[in-house]
Amino acid sequence: MSTIKFFLFGKFRIGSDGRLIQKIEPRKAEELLVYLLLHRDQPQSREHLADVLWGEVSPEQSKAYLRKSLWQLQALLEPCCGQGFLLVDGEWLQVKPQFDFWLDIEVLEKVFRNTQGIPGKDLDEAQARSLQEGVDTYRGDLLDGWYQDWCLYERERLQYLYLAMLDKLMDHCESHEEYEKGLLFGKRILHYDRARERTHRRLMRLYYMAGDRTAALRQYQKCVTALKEELDVDPAERTRLLFEMLREDTLETPSQPNHMRNNKSSETEEPLNILFSHLSILHKSLSQIQTQIAQDIEIIQKTIKRNQY
Repeated sequence: MSTIKFFLFGKFRIGSDGRLIQKIEPRKAEELLVYLLLHRDQPQSREHLADVLWGEVSPEQSKAYLRKSLWQLQALLEPCCGQGFLLVDGEWLQVKPQFDFWLDIEVLEKVFRNTQGIPGKDLDEAQARSLQEGVDTYRGDLLDGWYQDWCLYERERLQYLYLAMLDKLMDHCESHEEYEKGLLFGKRILHYDRARERTHRRLMRLYYMAGDRTAALRQYQKCVTALKEELDVDPAERTRLLFEMLREDTLETPSQPNHMRNNKSSETEEPLNILFSHLSILHKSLSQIQTQIAQDIEIIQKTIKRNQY
């Protein structure tokens, strides 16, 4: 029997033998299956399942509905999964841990765990490739079109993991000068969170490092608009200072081989780089002011001398 595949990102689907089963009828049997997949690591009590899925009716009715949906689910899954997919007893239900199946959210969660705590710049090529494979399973928010409370919580949790992984990939791309790939990851983040200021800053730097200063400056304007429309706030000081560096064309770009660079991450170095560039801009402005003052003094002195004669 071929491995059965469950797709929970985007529209719920089941794949078996190269064909897709779009959904399971009735809907409550489908909800029961999805809930068990989301909580596959531990048994779920019948009482809890009845309350979560049928909380609007009496306990007696909800347990009866659970028994009916379980029977329907087993009948629907048996042709593609056989009889060993679910562990069932009088009090508990669980997806059988030893059953061979593929689950997209499991891929994402596993990759996140395996790379958790590792800065993007420190990822080796295998880890970076694994991260990209993980985010590629995210074909849309969890169970698109479902609005149950338990689903909304899981949707937000998994979206957080997805965005954190994309952010780590951006860091990896910046430190390895893979600017175009980093830009694509950043745009995927903003698709889900357009007011994520940290991502706007990274995109500004990546555009600049890729040689597109105009796009970097435009990204700042997009950041200003998103923050105003979404949160009614202005950009943070560090974002404005980065914009000034880009406008003055003073942002430093990598010039040494990767192995010779400082081991600190770009986000750790950023405050010092911004401060240094800000002081450079200020020094330049003061020099220009000093020159202008000297010229004005010279003009005034010449005018005074002419008037004396």
